[in-house]
Amino acid sequence: MKIAMPNSEPNWRQIVLPSISLIALLGVCGTGYASEHLQPFATEGCSLFPDGTTENETLWRLCCVIHDLAYWRGGTYDERLEADRALQRCVEERGESEIARLMYSGVRAGGTPYSPTPFRWGFGWPYPRGYKALTEEERELVENLAPEQDSLQDL
Repeated sequence: MKIAMPNSEPNWRQIVLPSISLIALLGVCGTGYASEHLQPFATEGCSLFPDGTTENETLWRLCCVIHDLAYWRGGTYDERLEADRALQRCVEERGESEIARLMYSGVRAGGTPYSPTPFRWGFGWPYPRGYKALTEEERELVENLAPEQDSLQDL
């Protein structure tokens, strides 16, 4: 009977695959929440949704820009809930209550911070951030990078 002896030299799979796994794991876990990684604010208006009606193509665009600013900033679950409710109220104030309900449902379903989309809650920060209150340092950074409120309608 012949017994197979283990090969004393590791093959490439034994070295490369664990190394790639480790690098990927460090990339995800090492992303951290360092405040110096906040991206500049950017918006496209109502992501994946029209900015208004055919009669007024930007009717609720400003509502979406303000909502995007809150999503860029991120924060706690309650802050996200309030941002989504504010979007709904804003669109309702423009006379579009059915659209407001539809938009609210969309952002509640699609804006989770646990999906690596460009419109997730806290999209200004490295992914994954989740629901996390901003530190004092992070709040100051947000204030320094956020556009002025009166310039939001120009974005």
